[in-house]
Amino acid sequence: MTRKKIYVCAPYSGTLEEMLRNEHGGMNEVLADAYALTGDESYLHCARRFSHKLLLDAMRDHDDILDNMHANTQVPKAVGFTRIAELSGDEGYLEAGRWFWENVTGGRSLAFGGNSRREHFPSADACIDFVRDIDGPESCNTYNMLKLTEDLHRLEPEARYADFYERALFNHILSTQHPEHGGYVYFTSARPRHYRNYSAPNEAMWCCVGTGMENHGKYGQFIYTHKGRSLYVNLYAASELNWRERGVTLRQETDFPYGETAVFRITEGRRRFALQLRCPSWVQDGAFEVRVNGKLRRRLSGKPSSYVRIARRWKKGDVVEVRFPMENRVEHLVNVPQYVALMHGPILLGMKTGTEDLAHLIADDSRFGQYASGARLPVAEAPFFVSDDIDGLATQLESIPGEPLHFRLTGEVHNRIEGELQPFFEIHDARYMMYWLAMTPGDYAEYLEETAREEQARAALDARTTDRVQPGEQQPETDHQMQTNGSMTGNDNDVFYRDARNGRYFSYLLQTGGRTGLSVFLKYWGVGEWKTREFDIYVDDTLLQSVNNTGRWNTSAFITEEFPVPDALLAGRKAVRVKIVAHEGKQTGGIYEMRLVETKI
Repeated sequence: MTRKKIYVCAPYSGTLEEMLRNEHGGMNEVLADAYALTGDESYLHCARRFSHKLLLDAMRDHDDILDNMHANTQVPKAVGFTRIAELSGDEGYLEAGRWFWENVTGGRSLAFGGNSRREHFPSADACIDFVRDIDGPESCNTYNMLKLTEDLHRLEPEARYADFYERALFNHILSTQHPEHGGYVYFTSARPRHYRNYSAPNEAMWCCVGTGMENHGKYGQFIYTHKGRSLYVNLYAASELNWRERGVTLRQETDFPYGETAVFRITEGRRRFALQLRCPSWVQDGAFEVRVNGKLRRRLSGKPSSYVRIARRWKKGDVVEVRFPMENRVEHLVNVPQYVALMHGPILLGMKTGTEDLAHLIADDSRFGQYASGARLPVAEAPFFVSDDIDGLATQLESIPGEPLHFRLTGEVHNRIEGELQPFFEIHDARYMMYWLAMTPGDYAEYLEETAREEQARAALDARTTDRVQPGEQQPETDHQMQTNGSMTGNDNDVFYRDARNGRYFSYLLQTGGRTGLSVFLKYWGVGEWKTREFDIYVDDTLLQSVNNTGRWNTSAFITEEFPVPDALLAGRKAVRVKIVAHEGKQTGGIYEMRLVETKI
């Protein structure tokens, strides 16, 4: 009898498993490291106990349960899986870490290597949020994905790991520290014509500041690795390696990514070993060239995403020259093919589009200071391409003489903004284009009209809002000081909700902006009439409204309601606590959004 895989019940319902659903860092990795340092197997046992079985079993069995999970809660778990596998030889743990990596890098990462929006992995249908929202991938996620990549490469030195590492390092990590004042980036928005803001010393100590301090101190960490008598060149970066165990010193000379060549010189030592040169995935088949002491080694042309092996007795004075031609290409936004990024080799090309309304460019110490909170310029008015050959857009880039990796767009661009394409990691203190709408002539007009309508409605609601919370999402609920005595969460239609039953409640502290004339705004899902949706709304323990939504709607759509708050409950208050209490024997039904908004007149 085949065992049915169910990942929401026993044995995943114990107290420890419930705890491991929450963000707890890399505890299983730390404990595994303690075992490696001490040899005490109790640490390894504890590392296994701190491995979230819900995620471990699903990833091992190639069951994708990542939709709507908090992303950086999961990545450190996978790092720990892989570290445990390295120390114990457990193939199940290794497969879990490996498949997690494949899932995230293969179908959940953007062109610059980052992943997640609103700190969660979106479903395929919700990936359009990368364009709609401003809080794109966070730096911590990529920091931890690079750790996972290093661990997997150490176990399986395959070029595909180094290909991802290069993409994420040169595009995301390199772009996340300001080159002058040193501030760090939390969210990198992919929304057309938005921007990023930066931390300030003694003001903002976000998670991405902590990992950011590490990120920019270890650019040399993965350039070279070795296994046995093989030396792997994973990254093309000017550097010098002192391989003490082999008594060899090697110097790499390159201006990558601004150039397409690298030269390796043996400056000390004489030893036999295999030099493994990465042929990147972005090099055309047969275009990778290797010369040893001036002689072209034609049989070493290499396949894309592989290592070219040169085994010989190396000595001081030996020179290896490598050529890796870079070409322009188009990459489609994951699950949203109508948006494209322009790449040159592994480098994401962006374009500055202006400096208007860069609010909070340097973040303050407020709880939401990590958000680039300036105006969301209309997506429908951003530059876009109309073409019958979308992938052919890469041929419409013209190099700018004297400015490596800078290009002009020569083709037709609607809503054109004059500017030049350049490496995304060079762009700071400006709004930018990372992804461009690219559609055929017969499709774009209707799409833009619909996009404009949706954005206008969203902008009008945001303009009325003094504060909002997304029930069921970890960070917004923490930010709004949630209180509850046994409510539950879930996700339907790619939106989180919170529900309560039998007299239980949940509440949030919402900012008033010092205003009166406000209403409580709630969002429900219209289908679910079997539920007994009866609850009370309280504002600071004063009953505002008793609500009975049982049987009110029968539609597969979101429904919103607004409940005016008496001015007496708001006067002189900077914040109020809004509480939802289920009636005895009843339930609230899912609350998918809560806001304080200006009351409609």
